[in-house]
Amino acid sequence: MSLELGYALSCEEHRPLDLVEHAKRAEESGFTFALVSDHFHPWIDEQGESPFVWSVLGGIALATKTLRIGTGVTCPTIRIHPAIVAQAAATSAAMLPGRFFLGVGTGENLNEHVLGDRWPATFVRREMLREAIEVMRELWRGELTSWSGDHYTVENARLYTLPDEPIEVMVAAGGPEAAELAGELGDGLVTTAPDEELVTAFEKAGGKGKERFAQVTVCWAADEDEAIETALRVWPNAGLRGTLGQELPLPSHFEQAAEMVTADAIAEVVVCGPDPDRHRDAIREYVEAGFDRVYVHQVGADQEGFMRFYEREVMPAFL
Repeated sequence: MSLELGYALSCEEHRPLDLVEHAKRAEESGFTFALVSDHFHPWIDEQGESPFVWSVLGGIALATKTLRIGTGVTCPTIRIHPAIVAQAAATSAAMLPGRFFLGVGTGENLNEHVLGDRWPATFVRREMLREAIEVMRELWRGELTSWSGDHYTVENARLYTLPDEPIEVMVAAGGPEAAELAGELGDGLVTTAPDEELVTAFEKAGGKGKERFAQVTVCWAADEDEAIETALRVWPNAGLRGTLGQELPLPSHFEQAAEMVTADAIAEVVVCGPDPDRHRDAIREYVEAGFDRVYVHQVGADQEGFMRFYEREVMPAFL
């Protein structure tokens, strides 16, 4: 299986112009693609940022030449109507010809409650995502469109700015039902764990031969203890189990839950420190689970040190 290594642009941690510079640097370092997170809130206040992803993508379009980039991931169901996401994605794809894809998912209460909308049950969110994808693809035909569905209404809408090529839609999944949806409707799968069962469900539902993206979270630093401290301080949400990530509505709630996360727990779920073998082994675990696109999230401020380390110690093992 061929492997491409990508880079995670964390909107929760970095200012918009820094994200643009990080994308440029990732391209220079040899990462072939990137996914940029789409949030209204960070997970915790310590992360400190949450710029509007569509503005950031405009900057990245001008700063890069070859880097393929997608949203990782956008929720097109509650906070933003799928017709508006369709327009935003079409403009981004026109600015990044042949280099943009739309990653979508059912979202988190953290971001989707902000307009006062009810946070639906999981099965309802999947139904909404299914219909949202259908609405967006109708609009991407560039024709006058009306839609009256179970969740969305579109009345006499037409997108005039469209890319030359169809927009690929990658669907995020954390469980088998969402993986089946990704296999059926998506052009690819996005997830955050080396879960072979997700890949199997995805392929059985129609995903065979489609791209499979997965994020691995690391914290490179010259000292392992320093890396663990940074990961625990900046990204303790990695240590939370179950469905808290989808259900909690406020960064302060994540901070309260994260008080139960220990340094040892973080070290188990985030690859910390300067040992290149641990970074390589983490990536290989995803490859063995069936993923062909692995993108790396470096926690903390030292993105440049991480880039140099991966150029020198990690990427050559996968060329």
